Amino acid sequence: MKRILFLLKSFIIILVLFACQQGENVNTIVVTNSSVLDLTDKPIIITRTGIPNIPEGDLFPLLLKINGDTLPVQADDLNDDGKWDELFFVIDIAAEDSVKLSLQWTETPQTYIKRTSVKFGKRSSKDTPVQPKTSDTLRADEVHAAMGYQPYQTDGPMWENDKIGFRHYFDGRNSKDLFGKKASFMSPESIGIGEGGKVEDNYHVMADWGRDILSVGNSAGIGGFELMIGDSICRLGITGGDTLNNIEESIFSIITEGPVRTVINFQYNNWHAKDRLYDANETVSIWPGMYAYQSEVEIKGLQGDEKLIIGLVNSETDSSLVEVPVDDKYMILYTHDKQTYDSEWWLGLALILPKDIYSGNGEAPETGQFVNSYYGILEPAEDNKITYYSVGCWELSDENFTDRQYFEDYVVGLARELAVEPGVTVK
Repeated sequence: MKRILFLLKSFIIILVLFACQQGENVNTIVVTNSSVLDLTDKPIIITRTGIPNIPEGDLFPLLLKINGDTLPVQADDLNDDGKWDELFFVIDIAAEDSVKLSLQWTETPQTYIKRTSVKFGKRSSKDTPVQPKTSDTLRADEVHAAMGYQPYQTDGPMWENDKIGFRHYFDGRNSKDLFGKKASFMSPESIGIGEGGKVEDNYHVMADWGRDILSVGNSAGIGGFELMIGDSICRLGITGGDTLNNIEESIFSIITEGPVRTVINFQYNNWHAKDRLYDANETVSIWPGMYAYQSEVEIKGLQGDEKLIIGLVNSETDSSLVEVPVDDKYMILYTHDKQTYDSEWWLGLALILPKDIYSGNGEAPETGQFVNSYYGILEPAEDNKITYYSVGCWELSDENFTDRQYFEDYVVGLARELAVEPGVTVK
C-alpha cells in the first residue's frame, strides 16, 4: 500500500509540473553533462537574454526538480541597473546524464539555507563603532599605518562558503588570507568586532565554525596577484608599516551576496609600478561545495613586457612547490605541509591556473616588498580577463587532507570538474 501511495504521489507531482509547464510564465531548463565525470555543486549561469517570455513585474524565480523539490537559485543584478542579469544555481549531475528543471516566477522570494556569505565593515574613526558597508574607497594616504588605527573589520572583506573562508587585506596590503572551517554554517557577522564595536582580532582563536589558520606576512597570500616588469616584481599595494599606498584609489564593492553565490569586486585606479601607471580590476566569486574561490583579473595599461604573478604563500613551510598539469586546461601549483600557525595542522594550498598562458613558476626573494611566497607566472593580454582559482584544504575540515595524495587528487578532480561546460537549454 505504501508503495502504491508513493507511486500515486509521484505521478501527481509529475502531472502538476507538466501542467505548470504549459503556462506562459513557466520555462523548462535542461542541463546536460556530456562528460565522463560526476559533477557536484556544478555552477550554472543563465543570462536574462537566454530566457524567453520572462513575465513583467517584480517577480522571483522558483526552480523545481522533476520530483517537486526546490533547487536554490538566485537572480543577480551584476551591473547595478535595478534588473537582474543572471540566474545562478548549483546542481549535481551524473556523468553522461541530464537534469530537467521547471522555472517559475512568484511574487514571494524563497528562503534557502545560506551556503555563501561576505562580511565587510568599517569604523569612521578610532573611537566610533564598526558599521556594515557594501562598498568603500581607500585613497593612497588612508592606510592604517598613516591613520594610526585599523578601520576595517577583519582588515577587509571576508567571504566564505560551506567549506572554507578567505579574507582580503583592503588596508593597502592586498594579500589574501584563509579561514579554516570546521562546520558548514556561516561564521557570525560579529567576527573581527569586539566590545563596543571596536575592530578586534578575535578570529585567531578556535570557534565552533573554525578560525584564521594562515600566516601571510609580506606575501600576496593565497591567490593575490602582482606584476613582473622585466626582472622586478612590483607589489599591488604596500606592506604593513608603509604610510603611503602605491595605488591612488582602491574601490571595493559587494556585487551580490546570496545562498549559492557571492561576488565581490576590487578596482585599483592608478597603480604606480616602477615608472608606469596601471588600472587593475579583480572580481572574486565563491559558490558552495569547493574549497576554493575564483578570481577574474583584468589589467589595463600593459605595455607588452609584463607578466602576471599569482602568489602562493610559503612562510610556514620548507616543502618544495609541486607542479601538476591537468589535461589541456589547467596547471596546478601546490604545497602540502603543516603550514598553519605554530605548525599545528596540515594544510594544502593550491593554485589552479590557465594552462594556455602559464609560463612557469618561481619563488619570491628573501627581502623586499614581496617575500615568503612561491608564485605562478601568467602571460597577460591587454584588456583580457584571466580566470584562476585559489584552494585551501585544512585537516579539520576533512581529516583526509592530512594525506598529500588525497589532497592532490582533490585538487586535480576539482580542476577537471571546473573544466566541464554543461549544456543548458531553456524553453
